[in-house]
Order: sequence, then C-alpha cells, then structure tokens
Amino acid sequence: MQAIVARQYGSPDVLRLETVDRPVPGPKQVLLQVRAASVNPLDYHLLRAEPGFVRLFSGLGKPRSPIRGVDVAGIVESTGSEVTRLHPGDAVFGTGRGVFAEFAVAPESALAARPPGVPFEHAAAAPVAGITALQGLRDKGRVRAGQSVLVHGASGGVGTFAVQIAKILGAHVTAVTRTANLDFVRALGADAAIDYTQEDFTQQAGRYDVILDCYANHSLADCRRALTPRGIYVGVGGPTTGLLSFFGRLLAILLLSPFRKQKTAFFVAKMKAADLAILGEWMASGQLTPVLDQCYPLDKLPEALRYLETGKARGKVVILMNSAG
Repeated sequence: MQAIVARQYGSPDVLRLETVDRPVPGPKQVLLQVRAASVNPLDYHLLRAEPGFVRLFSGLGKPRSPIRGVDVAGIVESTGSEVTRLHPGDAVFGTGRGVFAEFAVAPESALAARPPGVPFEHAAAAPVAGITALQGLRDKGRVRAGQSVLVHGASGGVGTFAVQIAKILGAHVTAVTRTANLDFVRALGADAAIDYTQEDFTQQAGRYDVILDCYANHSLADCRRALTPRGIYVGVGGPTTGLLSFFGRLLAILLLSPFRKQKTAFFVAKMKAADLAILGEWMASGQLTPVLDQCYPLDKLPEALRYLETGKARGKVVILMNSAG
C-alpha cells in the first residue's frame, strides 16, 4: 500500500511517499480502507518533536511509528477476532493509527458508523476536533441552555465545532477571532464576535459562564477576570514549545482550581464511540457541519501540514484518497 512515511524528525520536508506493508489488526481492532483523513496540529508537533518531551513516547532518536495521522473515515476491510460491533463493508469514522496511508488499523471502541449522507471528508474532519469541543463544553464546561459561552480561537479546527456545539446546547455564544473571520464565525452561529486584533476579551466588561480557550495565549488570571463568579475556564490548547511553560500552566490549574469558586480545567479528549455517534447524529440532521478549508491528495500531505502550521486555516484540513466520495 501507499503511505506517507517519516523516518526522522523534522519539517514536512522529511516526509516521503513509500510502498509499505498493510498493517495487521489486533484482536480488538479493524483494518480500514482509508477514504479520508484529517490533519491536526498534533501531527506536525509530533513530526518536529516539539515540544521536545514528545520524544519520550514517540521515539528518542527517530519516530517509533513512521506513519502519522489519527482522524479517519473509511470502509472496514477486515476485523480482529474480538470485534463484534463492526463488520467488513461498514462505513465508519473515528480515530486510528497511521491513517496517512491507503489502509490503517483502528480500535473498534474509537469508531462509529458514518452518518447517512455525510461525505467521508466531512466525517474524517470530526473526530479529534469535534470530540474535543463536545467534551470540553458538555463535560468540563457543563454548558447549559441560556448560559454565556466564549470560544477563543473560534475559526480553527476545534473552534468551528465549538461554536456550533455551544449553540446546539442552547448557549449564547461569543466567538473570538481575527478581522477576516468575523462574518465567518457569525455564519457558524455565533451571537457575537470579537476581533482580537482590536479588542482583548479579558479586558472587556462582559462576563462569561464558560470560556473554551483554544489559544491559551492569555494568563489564567486574565481569563478568570472574564468569567462570572462561578464561571468555568476550559483550556484545550496551550504553548507549543517549552516544557516548563506547558507544565507550569497545567500545574497552576491543578493547584488553584480546588480553592476557587471559579473552576479551571485542561484536558485531552477521550475518543468514545458513543460521543462519535452524537456528532454523527448532529451531522446527519444538519445541526453540525464540519468546516473544510482545504482538501489535499495523499502525496500532498507535506503541503497540507505546512498550510496548517501557518495558523490561517478556517476549520479543518483534509487528506482525500483517490477512492474518496
């Protein structure tokens, strides 16, 4: 099969299209024919080994797993001996391992049925960003109808899902983005939009029940000033370099949150088939629409990563296989 392979750490220039063996699914895994995959910031951070501590689990000298990518939509090719819910021929979406390839393996527990009428490329855009937005708002933010929610970084991958999901949950949504994207986030459903090049949301008079922060470029103290007295701050992004700054922010959340009426949380989403199914229902009904900025063929993955690294993408960047449709 064809796959994009990284034999060393570095920029997207180290990636190569190679012919490799198909992976073999374990007992609780399925083998997928990949129809579409989406690109996440995690992919280029792991490729560059930035921050440096990622080498502790991805390989010290070179990548332990040379094929990257997790977000996937495709067709079940074969199943492991303990798989009971999925069968060959099923169209699914979720997360797997090494999905920037024609075939990839994925655990049954991290897959759900592709929603009827939803293209593979839209389904592939949803897992990591959509689940992060859903769990951040519903579970960590405990968003309820009538509350005021601010989404910082509203035009990115997580942010475009968060604006829509907060509206589905019944919230009044304020979206923070740059000048060029103000009308864009309003079209997603935001009730109000703040241009961060002109205004600092932490210095305004408005107070929010929940802040979902996809940028994390303000101090926690500043963000707390923008919360109601019992508001909740949820961080889903953070410094991309510097081990000390990353763990310093996380440590501050862990130490300070238990002693304040305002709550703070920093979390990593957990892929659950039940939550994927919720996203699927919303996509099928038209309540939730993944935003695709660019679609690239597999051999253009380096270009896709470079574009995502610019920080200018609206929504998701997707890789389409030749058989996608």
